[in-house]
Amino acid sequence: MVRAAVFDMDGLMIDSEPYWRQAQLELFAKIGVPISAQDAIDTTGIRIDQVVNMYFERTPWDCMSCQQVCDNILERVIDLVREHKPVMPGLFQALELCKQQGLKLALASSSPMTLIAATVDALELTDAFEATLSAEDLRYGKPHPEVYLNACDALDVPPQECVAMEDSFTGLLAAKAAQMKTIVIPEASVKSQPHFVIADRILASLEEVTQELLQSLDR
Repeated sequence: MVRAAVFDMDGLMIDSEPYWRQAQLELFAKIGVPISAQDAIDTTGIRIDQVVNMYFERTPWDCMSCQQVCDNILERVIDLVREHKPVMPGLFQALELCKQQGLKLALASSSPMTLIAATVDALELTDAFEATLSAEDLRYGKPHPEVYLNACDALDVPPQECVAMEDSFTGLLAAKAAQMKTIVIPEASVKSQPHFVIADRILASLEEVTQELLQSLDR
């Protein structure tokens, strides 16, 4: 029986993935590190410090620290989110539906808590979740399941009775490793990739979340 829903944030609640890519392309260009738009796409869902460290190992720079690069990227993304408030279609309806079904709600993201707080505030969702968790200070971000397991613990619901709402394959792997039910809503450009088949349900948008769909996860 599904008793709780845990929402990812970037790419699921808000269309922030283009902003992460824009910020990375801008910052790495400034410090002379060649990355492509495809590089930025391929790291979707991975914690930003892990992304920065990966590029530093590949092409070291000496003009600023990895932490400064992370901070500058994050500041740029926060500015863009606050300016545009890029809510994904169906988010508010999906949250309300989950509440009507009596599900506990949590948010579990790889993003730093500063961005999570800015997003929740921008979308006026400060009272929507019983728990809000970041993988920022964990040993590993997604695809490691720890942030999802922590969310289930915070809600006091076993992972097997929670559904994770995700958009990236990285996040999907994390939720699967936590033994959660999974609903994935991939970006249109990657939706046809076969690895998403491991999800319990694949949707085009949060607008497709229905009472019947949630109840079907119990079967």
